[in-house]
Amino acid sequence: MVLGSLGNRPLALARAVLTAVCRRLGALCWSLAPLILPLPAWRNVSELSPAAPEGPRRERDDEFPTPTSVNYHFTRQCNYKCGFCFHTAKTSFVLPLEEAKRGLAMLKEAGMEKINFSGGEPFLQDRGEFVGKLVQFCKQELKLPSVTIVSNGSLIRERWFRKYGDYLDILAISCDSFNEDVNVLIGRGQGNKNHVENLQKLRQWCREYAVAFKINSVINRFNVEEDMNEQIKALNPVRWKVFQCLLIEGENTGEDALREAEKFVISDEEFEQFLYRHRDVSCLVPESNQKMRDSYLILDEYMRFLNCRNGRKEPSKSILDVGVEAAIKFSGFDEKMFLKRGGKYVWSKADMNLDW
Repeated sequence: MVLGSLGNRPLALARAVLTAVCRRLGALCWSLAPLILPLPAWRNVSELSPAAPEGPRRERDDEFPTPTSVNYHFTRQCNYKCGFCFHTAKTSFVLPLEEAKRGLAMLKEAGMEKINFSGGEPFLQDRGEFVGKLVQFCKQELKLPSVTIVSNGSLIRERWFRKYGDYLDILAISCDSFNEDVNVLIGRGQGNKNHVENLQKLRQWCREYAVAFKINSVINRFNVEEDMNEQIKALNPVRWKVFQCLLIEGENTGEDALREAEKFVISDEEFEQFLYRHRDVSCLVPESNQKMRDSYLILDEYMRFLNCRNGRKEPSKSILDVGVEAAIKFSGFDEKMFLKRGGKYVWSKADMNLDW
C-alpha cells in the first residue's frame, strides 16, 4: 500500500529528494568557504596594485616553474638616468616592509633559494635601511642560501656594510664603462661624483666586509668598442655579467615609454665582437637579448611576475593575492634557458673560496 501510494505521487517524491540534496550541498559550500575566500590581509594589496590582465586561459598544470632564483624590483625610483634603462620610474610605489617580508616567505615556501634585490636604485628607499632589513630577514630568518643586491653604488655607505654586510652574499655594481665621459653620456653621472672611483671604493669595502663582488655591464652603442680587460681583471669580480642592450616596449621604447633606447642598440654581431675581445676574462658571463628576455623571474613593486616574452612587461596577479603557484604560471619563465645561461652557480659566499 505504501508503494502504491508513492506511485501516485512521483512529483512529490522528486521534490522531496531534490530539497534534501540542495540542503546538503548548501551546508557543504558554507563549510568550504574559509578555504576559498581570500584572507582579509590579502585585500589590501589588491586595492593597491593595478588590475592585471586575465591572460590566456590555460588548463591546470600540476607542474609549474620553481622560483629558484627571483629578482625583486621593489622600487622603480632611481637617482641615475641611464638612457637604455628597461625598468623605469613609472610608479613611486613600495610595499610596506612587513608585506614584502610576507611575500618573500611565500617564495621561500615555494622553493626560492636565491633572492636578488634590484630597482630602480634599491639604496634610495630609507637610505638603504629598507633593503638592509630585507637582506637581514632573508638570510637570518628565511635562511636563504643566497641574498644579493644590484645597485649603481652611488648611495652605499660603509656604515651599511658594518650593519648588514654579514647577511649579504653578493653585491653587484652596474658599470658600463671605465671612461667617465662615456658614463655621463649613458646617464650614470651625478654631479661631481666619479662613478669609476666609487666602484673601486666599493670593491675595497666588499673585501673588508666579506661580501662577494660582481660587476654588471650593459653593452651599447657608446661602449661597444671599449677594451675593459685590464680594469676588470684588476677589480677581480666573482662574476662579470655582460648584457646586450635590450628594448622593452613601454619601458625604453614605444609611445608610453620613459626612455628612448633605440640609439643605444647594437647588433648581435657587434655584441659577439665585444665578447671575443674579452674572451680571456674568466669571470665573464654573457647574456644576449634572447637569454635575457625569458630566463629571469622578475617581481615588480607589487610582487607581480613580469612576462617579457612578447617584448613588453605583462604582469601577473600579485603573489600576495593569488599565491606563488597561480602567479608564476603567467611569468613566461623559461627554466631551461635559465639553466643554459648559467643562472644557477655557486651563489652563497659560504661556498666560495675567496681571498677577502
